[in-house]
Amino acid sequence: MFSTWNLILPFYYGILTVLALYGIHRAWLLALLARHPRPPTPVSALDDLPRVTVQLPLYNEMYVAPRLLDAVCAMNYPQELLDIQVLDDSNDETVGIVDAAVQKWRARGYRVRHLHRTERKGFKAGALAAGLESAEADLIAVFDADFVPPPDFLHRTLAPFRDPKVGMVQARWEHLNRKRSLLTRVQAILLDGHFLIEHSARFVSGRFFNFNGTAGIWRKRAILEAGGWQHDTLTEDLDLSYRAQLAGWRFVYLPEVAVPAELPVDIAALKTQQYRWAKGSIQTGRKLLGSILLSTEPWWKKLEASLHLTNNLSAVLMVALSLLIFPAMLVRQGAGQWKLLAIDLPLFLAATASVVVFFFASQRLSPTGEKSPLRLMPAVLALGIGLSLNSARAVIAGLLKKGGVFVRTPKYSVEGRDGALAPPLRYRSRLSSTFLLEGAFALYFAVCTSAAAVLGMWLAMPFLYLFFRGYFYVFLLSVGARQQRSVPVMAFDQEGLSPSGSLQLEPRP
Repeated sequence: MFSTWNLILPFYYGILTVLALYGIHRAWLLALLARHPRPPTPVSALDDLPRVTVQLPLYNEMYVAPRLLDAVCAMNYPQELLDIQVLDDSNDETVGIVDAAVQKWRARGYRVRHLHRTERKGFKAGALAAGLESAEADLIAVFDADFVPPPDFLHRTLAPFRDPKVGMVQARWEHLNRKRSLLTRVQAILLDGHFLIEHSARFVSGRFFNFNGTAGIWRKRAILEAGGWQHDTLTEDLDLSYRAQLAGWRFVYLPEVAVPAELPVDIAALKTQQYRWAKGSIQTGRKLLGSILLSTEPWWKKLEASLHLTNNLSAVLMVALSLLIFPAMLVRQGAGQWKLLAIDLPLFLAATASVVVFFFASQRLSPTGEKSPLRLMPAVLALGIGLSLNSARAVIAGLLKKGGVFVRTPKYSVEGRDGALAPPLRYRSRLSSTFLLEGAFALYFAVCTSAAAVLGMWLAMPFLYLFFRGYFYVFLLSVGARQQRSVPVMAFDQEGLSPSGSLQLEPRP
């Protein structure tokens, strides 16, 4: 028993302590947001409106590409000052659909170019870099395919560029299909936490924060001086953001400017998205943490950057904790439950209660947030735990290798609560075999919870049930998604389709 104690408990408490520190970090961001007044943001328009190049990177987006182009051309900005680049890497019907949309707007006098790459080298980063070579403006706005920029977007986001040191302005994401399902509602809460608390806290306190790949504007010179778009990570936006800020460029965040977009509508698409984000952020940490720590930035900026870029390591720790929590409880069974609770409870509260407070606060700050957010907090915790296996795989992959295939998240032009998915769907994310592990972990915690009841370990049961619920929820969603895959579709797995070759752009008439 003594040897087992020595093997299990140090790992258990070490993991729980690190997870608690990441939880405390969320509380710290809330405190930063409360303590720092928001810097004044220029609101008056520029004296002379600048020319703006709008880049629209696409890859097989037949459902949403026309909507995006319509929204961009509907912006109330002088037509002669807009240069629109449709950076199209598609190899399906999207090419023809985009051609038709481009011709429609060109006939109305808009300067729209359809730049079609026959080879997808560098993925999104490669497309943006190739488009930048022919960009005529010093300011570059970027929108992903599923975004719908509001008509006044440019008028509300250009003023900060009066400061020549501003290199990027980021707007907040909103959600076209927030109310569609429990899954989309929980995703909206998670993203609100990022945009309304994390971004805001980092911005107002003078720490690094990042461009989110879309719904923002770059100064072309900032991109070039930071080394340009690079594709050795799967989060080219995060990578460029840190390089630009280390080079001395200042970023501005405008949470009052909201750009709506679609949330993934099924668990397979969400897993694909989360896998890419988790793997890419770890790759960015591997690439840049050394430069950040050796820079002349103050220690508090370095600390926040380190926590930001390593945050996804918590997924690996969560999986390890899942395996250790019940054995650790068994080993300590004779030590007295209340005594153990005095040690475990503060750590669990730091790791989990801080999450609840963090996302509850995000809904209070969100103009479209949940009216009764506490009811959804169990689902928020469950989804976070349930996705840990998928994210842990991504983290390990990110630690072992650079780059990878950029697999975009399928979107279907679904808006509101009742938007229908019209079959047959052309795109689906391939469901990885991780769902089998999620089922196994759910079964494991069902057994552990039952065993705890038999052994009278009543204080352990809420913790064990929390893990069971998380893995079982994601497993059920995955099984349901698997049952719907009877229609032949173009599938995208987490490692994607084969990467391609040249950077050549093919302008289409």
